[in-house]
Amino acid sequence: MKPTLGALLAAVLLLGGCATTRLIDSDVRSFSSLPAAPASAAYRFERLPSQQSFGEQQAQIEAMAQQALAKVGLQRNDSAAKYSVQIGAQAQREIRYDYDPWWPGWGPGWGPGWRGHGAMFWPHPFPAYSETRLYKHEVSLILRDLASSQLVYETHAMHDGLWADSAAIWPVMFEAALSGFPNPPPGMRRVNIEIPR
Repeated sequence: MKPTLGALLAAVLLLGGCATTRLIDSDVRSFSSLPAAPASAAYRFERLPSQQSFGEQQAQIEAMAQQALAKVGLQRNDSAAKYSVQIGAQAQREIRYDYDPWWPGWGPGWGPGWRGHGAMFWPHPFPAYSETRLYKHEVSLILRDLASSQLVYETHAMHDGLWADSAAIWPVMFEAALSGFPNPPPGMRRVNIEIPR
């Protein structure tokens, strides 16, 4: 006997309810001219003019990046900084429409049916599309040597998901962006980090 649709949905919900973590998978690309971890690892944040207009919000994002920077041995010290750090973070919502041939519907006078299955018996006048709301998050970080004004490290991370809570996602993305510091692997890579649900 095949399980009913209701039984399958109940099983999926039950399994989903047991999960206590969620995965933040970031696509990361980094560039470095640092041969090794810096001996003097003090830095200060550098803000763009546009970021200075949003002081409180920028300070919150800097606090997120500061935690990730500390994990790779860089410490904030505005008065004795060897490096400047310029960061960016943004999020936007996207709505994706996908054609779904198995979306349940009703045929005009022919009785209940499934779009895409038995269409010759149950024609449907309306297209079957499903709507998915995605949230695209991005972070960036640039490290500059203050003595030479040379950029020595650049990294970017991108994540698409169903969650909108940027305050929980951005800190993890900064951590992903700094993975492999100071000698990250070349090319695009996927960095997976789990956080509490």
